[in-house]
Amino acid sequence: MFVRYLFPVLGAAFLSGGAAATALESSIRPVARPAATQAATPTPQVTLVAVSTKSLRPKLRPEALSDGTGDTQVTRVSNPAFDNWVRSFRGRALSRGIRAQVFDAAFQGINYNADVVSKDRNQAEFKRQIWDYLDSAASPERVSMGQRALRRHRRALNRIERAYGVEAEVVTAVWGLESKYGTRMGDIPVIEALSTLAFDGRRGAFFEKQLMAALKILQNGDTTPRNFTGSWAGAMGHTQFIPTSYEAYAVDFTGDGRRDIWSDDPSDALASTAAYLKRFGWRKGMPWGVEVRVPNGARFGNTKRMPSQWAAQGVVGVDGRPVRDYGSARILQPAGPAGASFMVFSNFDVIKRYNNADAYAIGVGHLSDRIKGGPAIQASWPRGYTPVSFEERKEIQRRLKRMGYPLEKIDGIIGPNTAKSIMGFQQSAGMKVDGYASREVLNRLRSR
Repeated sequence: MFVRYLFPVLGAAFLSGGAAATALESSIRPVARPAATQAATPTPQVTLVAVSTKSLRPKLRPEALSDGTGDTQVTRVSNPAFDNWVRSFRGRALSRGIRAQVFDAAFQGINYNADVVSKDRNQAEFKRQIWDYLDSAASPERVSMGQRALRRHRRALNRIERAYGVEAEVVTAVWGLESKYGTRMGDIPVIEALSTLAFDGRRGAFFEKQLMAALKILQNGDTTPRNFTGSWAGAMGHTQFIPTSYEAYAVDFTGDGRRDIWSDDPSDALASTAAYLKRFGWRKGMPWGVEVRVPNGARFGNTKRMPSQWAAQGVVGVDGRPVRDYGSARILQPAGPAGASFMVFSNFDVIKRYNNADAYAIGVGHLSDRIKGGPAIQASWPRGYTPVSFEERKEIQRRLKRMGYPLEKIDGIIGPNTAKSIMGFQQSAGMKVDGYASREVLNRLRSR
């Protein structure tokens, strides 16, 4: 979840000047991938086992299961070197205060997970632009789901807002981007994911630290090994904490003695998110940012000024009026001067402490505005192709699936699986192969 771990979790690079990013079909968190030397991994003795992990996942609310996803198939392999590593790690864990029975229960049935390593190695494969990312981050479906979630949990969110001073819509938006309001929290055993990555060695020390923290979570009784599930990289619960961030910032908001961020009741997870944002300086009443109009040819750098000072230089809201003096702000143009411009305040940087990507912070902020009833981004983007609507993106997915392309979900989100299918179709149709859900692709599909 947090930028505190500054490693590739579920996305790829998003630079403030408009670089590409991985579009995701589950959580949509873009995180910059550091340069890393691929560590040599002992060749495993492979025995493939297809394992259904649905039973390992906390039961979701029935209304959350609207995307039609089924069991997750996980490729586990027999790997003697991994088994030896676990035995060695057991000694280190026990010397750090982990009880033997806790360790043994945590590792019961745990194997080397080849899918986890594959995802770690290949997460930068599909690149998407800022507008594609925001199309998904604030899609009509995600906005309507967020409004329903806000109404359903209004009492808890109001209490959280009073306790931590973070607006309910902002907390809800983080929830929406991290796990689509609890519907996609990940169903891979956290211990298996983290131990696989710690053994694999690309960032072994980091993941071993996370694994040790995960064992402490189990030892403290906050959850059980059966319910201790998350993403392939160990991010957990409704708002996708990693274990060390959980240790530092998770709270027991319900007062039941456990910091249960996996529960059907998301209160602990949402309060933990608010506690984190407050810890890094969230200011209630200050917007994350405001879409603005800027003079043609203006260049801004990283200069900060009060909105009234920006107004004197011709930078005004999309309504043509000066932005209120909420505090000092800078001008951000994530796609360059040809795209949308935003006046961003200190709360924007607080969101980036949760995930250090401009696109993510814009996504959270804009989704929170839309949940509150605000408008879509008004400026056009330099897409380079003719865009389609949310419903038309779903039509593209339906038509591709009918043609035999391996799409599991018809959700209007153009993530890696959909992009790969579009590229396959484009290649077969003699089109430019770029993976974009464009009007041209839709028209060609309709003609088939």
